[in-house]
Amino acid sequence: MRDDYIKEARKVITDPNILINVVSRRVKQLRHGNRPLVESLEKLNPEDIALREIIEGKISFELGGET
Repeated sequence: MRDDYIKEARKVITDPNILINVVSRRVKQLRHGNRPLVESLEKLNPEDIALREIIEGKISFELGGET
């Protein structure tokens, strides 16, 4: 994963545990055939695509409440 993408994504999702969960869930979706929500001229791995999607506000997350 690219360090610059990680730093930018941490500005959007400040909790590292949540960031890891969001990225890993999105990577699974991409590996199962979901199309990327961002375009790139360079070939990015799924982790970098997920980070770019977070940075560009293409994917969001919700914190689940306890019941």
